[in-house]
Amino acid sequence: MSQTSDSDALAEASYAPDKQFRFKREADKAHYDHETVHGILDEGFVAHLGYGAEAGPQVIPTYYVRDGERLLIHVSSKSGMARAAKAGVPMCATVTLLDGLVMARSGFHHSMLFRTVCVHGTPTLLEGDDKHRALDLMVERLSPGRAALARPANTQEFKATLVFALPLEQVVAKVSAGGPNDDAADLELPIWAGQVRFTQEMVFAASADMQVDVEAPEISLVRKET
Repeated sequence: MSQTSDSDALAEASYAPDKQFRFKREADKAHYDHETVHGILDEGFVAHLGYGAEAGPQVIPTYYVRDGERLLIHVSSKSGMARAAKAGVPMCATVTLLDGLVMARSGFHHSMLFRTVCVHGTPTLLEGDDKHRALDLMVERLSPGRAALARPANTQEFKATLVFALPLEQVVAKVSAGGPNDDAADLELPIWAGQVRFTQEMVFAASADMQVDVEAPEISLVRKET
């Protein structure tokens, strides 16, 4: 299949989450197509994982990587999230990209430019070769080719890390990209209104204990794979 055909198929494919996971308020901002969902997930780095625990609801920020139609998460094998994953506790992963601010003429209409994805599902533990591959993918997401350069996890590190996957099935994206929605009566107020868009900048600061002279790595802010 050609690259164009792959792109077209991706744009046409959509998730069909259960009714309780669909956005009801501002439903016009909801997106269920694979292209939008994958694009947000592949640009993000941090997901907030929510789950129920004995101590009450927990929401933990954590690094993730998308692997096809699943999210890969790695945590300490002794953490509360690891215990929840082992017990098959349902989880919700939320990834949010903040693109800017919306400045309006009234306090009520101030808002933000954002793209977000919510994934609900039950974790599946990864073992053996699948776990090794997942750990490599997490390094590759940061810098293509780095997994082959970096020392792989030793036996103790491998045992101390739990890796699980959340399926991309109960999925919805929400995108807010518009300007201020001011009331007509406020348009003549002497106050600036519009969008304040954010940009990203990378600054490389070498570790003070570097003992070899090597070039800085290539960093992947957005994954190219779909």
